[in-house]
Amino acid sequence: MSSTLVSIEAPGEVRLVEEKLPDVPEGGFMVETVYSGVSAGTELTYVKGTNPYLHSSWDPALGLFTEGVPSVAYPVRGIGYMQVGRVVEARTRAVTPGTLVAMCYGHRTAYVADPMTDRFVPVPDDLDPLLGIYVAHMGPICANGLLHAAHDLHGPAVRELGDGVRGRRIAVVGAGVVGLLTASFALSAGAAEVVVVDETPERLAVAEALGANVLSAGDDPAVVLKRRWRHGRNDRGADVVFQCRGQPRALAAGLRLLRPQGTLVDLAFYTQGAHEVRLGEEFHHNGLSLRCAQIGRVPRGLAHAWDRERLSHETILLLRERGRLLEDHVITDVAGFAEAPRLLSDLAARRRQALQAVLRHDVEDESR
Repeated sequence: MSSTLVSIEAPGEVRLVEEKLPDVPEGGFMVETVYSGVSAGTELTYVKGTNPYLHSSWDPALGLFTEGVPSVAYPVRGIGYMQVGRVVEARTRAVTPGTLVAMCYGHRTAYVADPMTDRFVPVPDDLDPLLGIYVAHMGPICANGLLHAAHDLHGPAVRELGDGVRGRRIAVVGAGVVGLLTASFALSAGAAEVVVVDETPERLAVAEALGANVLSAGDDPAVVLKRRWRHGRNDRGADVVFQCRGQPRALAAGLRLLRPQGTLVDLAFYTQGAHEVRLGEEFHHNGLSLRCAQIGRVPRGLAHAWDRERLSHETILLLRERGRLLEDHVITDVAGFAEAPRLLSDLAARRRQALQAVLRHDVEDESR
């Protein structure tokens, strides 16, 4: 059996290629893709040619990018981390044929998995399979942001995901998928108020439809919020800011939103420099904290209790509560798998706008 997968041949050049799948080994299983969500951040950096792995060598032991042979070279295959597949063959008791699972195996129409190395999360029957694209990875990315906020306030004594936002005033910078899911987590956890800041009116309208308050980035939201959010004399601003847009100006704006000694939890991916982040101004004078909530790790001391499986569980709880809103307002484009090259190329070149694009693989159509 073969699988069709997305291959980025060079910057701006995307096509579909065929790969022969191995036989399902003892203990393994095969899935056929139902949905594959597109990340408009990480994935498009490979289409644009801006991902640091393309230009530097990543040393995992040192945790450094260094000069040398780039860690990734074209063609780039296997990108994508929001897959929902249906098990069609199983030589293991870990799953049964017909089960829907959320996984991260890249944009391909089928995949042979090993339960010992491939992480999979069964998609509950009461959840729309389309929402399953968030269960394995994207949802945990955002949940991990809230976990960092909780750890910032309570250290290793965190008990619930919302411990860092409940009853507090929260700002979210960036109304892309990460920002909207993060805002949804904060709303669900009982934040006193959640304000989403973005430059695009259409995205602010989506944030508003999800239940958040909104401010345009062009209206100096720091002044607006600090006039409204008072904690005490000379103490105004957001308790926590979640920075979810990969632009240096967004990080600079997020720091301005914070109250003195407040914390910014950064979920963004910056592929260029950050010359607009002026660390001698609000960051220095207000004694602010900046924490990176990269999905590769949870806060120190919490790994035993807050692994990826628990973050996926928290995602499922959110989707059960707010899934209809997310499906109606965040998932904006669903395209056939054959349209993937044009879709990715158009998104990277800004010829097409999409909030959450999803590739649909209809096995029945292919068999006709």
